[in-house]
Amino acid sequence: MSQKSINAIKVLGVDAINKAKSGHPGIVMGAAPMGYALFNNHININSQKPYWINRDRFVLSAGHGSMLQYVLLHFAGYNDLSMEEIKNFRQWGSKTPGHPEYLHTKGVDATTGPLGQGISMAVGMALAERYLSEKYNKEKYEIFNHYTYVICGDGDIMEGVSSESASFAGTQKLEKLIVLYDSNNICLDGETKDAFVDNVRQRYESYGWNTILVEDGYDYKKIDKAIQKAKKSMKPTLIEVKTVIGAGSPNKQGKSSAHGSPIGEEETKLFKEKIHWEYKPFEIPEDVYNDFEEGVIKRGKEAYKKWLKTYNQYKEKYPILAKELEEVLSRKDIENLSIKSFNFKEYGESQATRNSSQDAINAISEVLPTFFGGSADLSHSNMTFINKDNLQNSENKLARNIQFGVREFAMATILNGLMLHGGVRVFGGTFFVFSDYLKPALRLSALQKLPVTYVFTHDSIAVGEDGPTHEPIEQLSMLRTLPNSYVFRPADAVETQASWYFSQKTNDKPTSIVLSRQKINILENSSFEKTLKGAYIVYENKEGFDTIIIATGSEVNLAVDSAKLLEKEGFKIRVISMPSVELFEEQSSEYKEYLLPKQIRRRISIEMASTAFWYKYVGLDGIAIGIDKFGSSAPANKVMEEYGFTVEKIVQKIKELK
Repeated sequence: MSQKSINAIKVLGVDAINKAKSGHPGIVMGAAPMGYALFNNHININSQKPYWINRDRFVLSAGHGSMLQYVLLHFAGYNDLSMEEIKNFRQWGSKTPGHPEYLHTKGVDATTGPLGQGISMAVGMALAERYLSEKYNKEKYEIFNHYTYVICGDGDIMEGVSSESASFAGTQKLEKLIVLYDSNNICLDGETKDAFVDNVRQRYESYGWNTILVEDGYDYKKIDKAIQKAKKSMKPTLIEVKTVIGAGSPNKQGKSSAHGSPIGEEETKLFKEKIHWEYKPFEIPEDVYNDFEEGVIKRGKEAYKKWLKTYNQYKEKYPILAKELEEVLSRKDIENLSIKSFNFKEYGESQATRNSSQDAINAISEVLPTFFGGSADLSHSNMTFINKDNLQNSENKLARNIQFGVREFAMATILNGLMLHGGVRVFGGTFFVFSDYLKPALRLSALQKLPVTYVFTHDSIAVGEDGPTHEPIEQLSMLRTLPNSYVFRPADAVETQASWYFSQKTNDKPTSIVLSRQKINILENSSFEKTLKGAYIVYENKEGFDTIIIATGSEVNLAVDSAKLLEKEGFKIRVISMPSVELFEEQSSEYKEYLLPKQIRRRISIEMASTAFWYKYVGLDGIAIGIDKFGSSAPANKVMEEYGFTVEKIVQKIKELK
């Protein structure tokens, strides 16, 4: 019966891909035995409770093989994956898009496809499980006790980010992370030997992993035993399963042509004859469904029922802890965070916004019980350390500071995995210029609607002596064009703390907070509440205005000082601080017109970064004062002077504007 069910996985996947005239049949045919062994013998999921917090997590890191996941979820009883949806593979509005999409299809625990990121997000999931089990489990009451499983391919293993995250996972000894490696020696362009000669298991062993080899990837019983063995390990485990891509296809198995295009009707006919499959396309015999009913479906229902009984008893015995947990899982804990949670600097004081951010992080950590994060080896420069805590590791599982190491990309993918798991709130920091390293993961934060907070410090040419390699220019424009995300560049301590408050109140978007290295004076009219509108007036002539200056970050102080000097010469200036363009764009048309009246066309933007973005607000009649070339190495004040960011030079440019 097991082999019949494995064949059903293969043929249903092949039929769907043929119908779509698009897809990746090779992994479906090659990895079906491992998919069957994992789902029908091990994984604890419940299609009726798809977001059950103690379910095992499954990540198809090789997301191009999405049909393998869809077929497995179909057999596991998920309503989103009906036969009709299988037939609608890769079609408009279907629940079966080309790559798995979190929140779009129930049963999909992560959006995958960009290779390497799936493994890395799984590391975050395993880290979340360990943290929450340590925090909330009690003797005889295991509320959190589950595994994170991954199926990946050669491409995932080749991607650098998987190496970064695997090294982190080994260091952290995340023993409930199990990766099934579909090792078929084929990639899109041909054989992997032309680009990839690593001994993968030795490499993972050097990372601190347990490794297992299954030489016959078509003996599902051996795969089953390997998973059983992996569950007993005190380390994360990589199970290398040797397979043949497109297995069973007489003319395409073992060839790269089986990777990314349908095998076609004629080849499908030969394939079905070879495995003695006599059913029509999309026709699955009842005994296959019965096999999965007795396996993954029955086991999942029983596991959930047992867990629910334990959880109800837990609530009776530990009501305060249970209440906190329920608030954490529903994100109602945020109701305990308010403006009163923060300590504010006074007007006239001076503080780098990275230090203001540190104050906010520590204030929030006092209120939100599962709030934690870290930095890519820069915590004492990014100021991302929770002062009352230590570093989290396998011996200190509840500490709330994570040392991600010099792994910006992996850090961001792990943060995504933590948020995908649920029950935690996380942040990660690096220098702003290195947002380039983690951009693909930040993009997946936005795509998956994950409220990760990114802390980017050293925000401009004011970095100074470190020079152009460390002075961001184009990064602000890049982040602002990313859909479904917020970017804050606060002007002082007040706006910084408001930015942090907003990031924690947001449930469906990542937030990037871009911060200064240099000290910035607290503005006289800075406002916590008005920051939450994205833009507001910080200075204005009492007699009215005919000129608007828009600025962000440290340049708001520069704009106000320039306005005061211009005022003495008869100019009438309104200065607007715009800490978040995205948030401002969400305001009413009336508010936007109030701030930026259409009839006032004399407009200037000031930002030590690329000017490209600002013409939307200053128009063709205004000027965007910024930087459209790389920075230079010198003391910060000298660099800013040479690039025109002094009161005198700003005033002169505004005077020249007609």
